Amino acid sequence: MRSRHGRSSPEFWTVTNVGLSSFGCIEYDEVMTALETRPSDAYANDRAHVFHSWSAQATLNPIVIAGGLGSWIWDENGRRYLDFSSQLVNVNIGHQHPKLVASIQEQAGTLCTIAPFHANEARSEAARLISEAANLCADASWDGKGLDMVFFTNGGAEATENAVRMARLHTNRHKVLTMYRSYHGGTAAAIQMTGDPRRWPSEPGAPGIVKFWGPYPYRSAFHSATETQETERALTHLADTLMVEGGHTVAAIVLETVVGTNGILVPPPGYLQGVRDLCDQHGILLVCDEVMAGFGRCGEWFAFQHWNVRPDLVCFAKGVNSGYLPLGGVVIGRHVADSFNDRAFPGGLTYSGHPLACASAVASINIFKEEGIVEHARLLGTELIGPELAKIQAKHPCVGDVRGLGVFWAIELVRNRDTREPMVPFNAAGAAAKPMGDLAAACKAAGLWPFVHFNRLHVVPPCTTSIDEVRQGLAIIDEALAVTDAYVTG
Repeated sequence: MRSRHGRSSPEFWTVTNVGLSSFGCIEYDEVMTALETRPSDAYANDRAHVFHSWSAQATLNPIVIAGGLGSWIWDENGRRYLDFSSQLVNVNIGHQHPKLVASIQEQAGTLCTIAPFHANEARSEAARLISEAANLCADASWDGKGLDMVFFTNGGAEATENAVRMARLHTNRHKVLTMYRSYHGGTAAAIQMTGDPRRWPSEPGAPGIVKFWGPYPYRSAFHSATETQETERALTHLADTLMVEGGHTVAAIVLETVVGTNGILVPPPGYLQGVRDLCDQHGILLVCDEVMAGFGRCGEWFAFQHWNVRPDLVCFAKGVNSGYLPLGGVVIGRHVADSFNDRAFPGGLTYSGHPLACASAVASINIFKEEGIVEHARLLGTELIGPELAKIQAKHPCVGDVRGLGVFWAIELVRNRDTREPMVPFNAAGAAAKPMGDLAAACKAAGLWPFVHFNRLHVVPPCTTSIDEVRQGLAIIDEALAVTDAYVTG
C-alpha cells in the first residue's frame, strides 16, 4: 500500500525483494501492481513554495516522482520511465538498492551525526575505501604521491572549491587553469572555473581563473583531422597558454577527466599524460574533477585509471553513494596532504564526513565490489552501447557523432552532417531549442526519461542497468530520433 505522500509501507519491500537474485533484474509490473497510487498535494505545494535551481520559476511544470527502483522511476499516477539520465548522472547504483537503503537505516539507529573533529567508524572506513579505489592503478611513479587522504564535503562544488584552496596553499601560487566546455559547480569559485554559459550571470567573480580550449575531435578548435593531431595541437595550445600566463604563477590545472554535461568529451590518446607532463614541468598540481565521471560511470572506479595517469587531487561526489545522501570530497595526494602537517588547513564544513552519508558510501563501494558493477558498466559500454549507437548513427542523418565510455555516452545531433551545423544553436532557449525539446518529449512519451543538453542526447543510465533494459532504452531513442531527422537540411 502507498501513502498519499509517496512513502512505501513494509509490504513494498516484501514485494521488491521476492526472488531478488541480482539488483536490476526485477519484475517492475509486479511492483507497480502491488502499489496503490493516488495524487498528493506535492505539485501544488511545489509550485507555491519550492524555488527550483537553474530555472525560470513561472515556466516550470515538474512531474511528481513518487518512487523508483533499479533503473526505473514512476510518477504518482503510476506512469513509469526508464531512467536514462540517472537523474543528474549520479544514481550509478540505481534507485532504492535494498542493501544501500538498509545501511542508511542501520547507521541512523546507531549514530546520526557527529562533529567533523571526532573520529567515526563510518567516516574512517569510507575514506579508506575511497583511497583504496583511487590507488588501483598506482605504480612506482606514485611513491610519496599516492592518493591516501580524503577531505569530505557535501557535494561536488564544495569539493572543487576546497581542491583549489589546497592547490593554492600547497604551491603558494594563485592562478588556476580550466577548460571551456566544462562544469565544476555553482558556488563562487567553482562557477568561475566553469566553462559553459551558466558562468556568465555570476561574472565578474573569483579572480585568478584562466580558460583554455580542451580537445574535442568532432569540433576541433585546432582544425585537427585526426585524434593524434588533436592531442598534439591541444597540448601545444595549453603549453602556449602556460607560457603567456607564466607557468610559475599557476597553482593547478583543473579538468573533468571526461567532460560531462558539456558533451561527454573523451580525451584522445596521450592527452591526459601530456597535461600531467606539463604540470610536472612547471610544478603545477593536476586536479581531476571526477564528480560525474567517477565510481563506475566510465567503466573504471575513477576515469583517470582508463589512461593510468596520476592526478594530485581528485574531486568526487555523485556516484560515491549515488546521491542517496549528500556527499562529496577531495582525494588528496600524500605530498599535498603533508603541506598541512604543521599548519592548519583553513577550511571545513559542519557536515564534513557526515556518518549517514559516509555509511552509504561504504555500503555502495562494497556493493559495487560484490556485484561487479564497475565491470558491468565497462561491458555495457564496449559490448552494447557503443556498437548500438554506431548503428543508430548510420541509420539517422541527424546523428553527427557518438562518443563515450562505460555508461557515459553522447549522441551529438546536427542539421547537416557535411557542415556539422548543430541541431540547435549554442545555448539555445525557447523556440530555438524546439527540436531538442521535441526529441525529449518523444522519449518521455515512450517511457524513457532522457538527459538532453544543447544539441546532444546523453545516454547515461545507472551502472546497474540490465542488458535488456539498455536495449529497450536504445530502441526508444532509435524511434524518437525520427523527430530530429525531420529537421535535417543536408
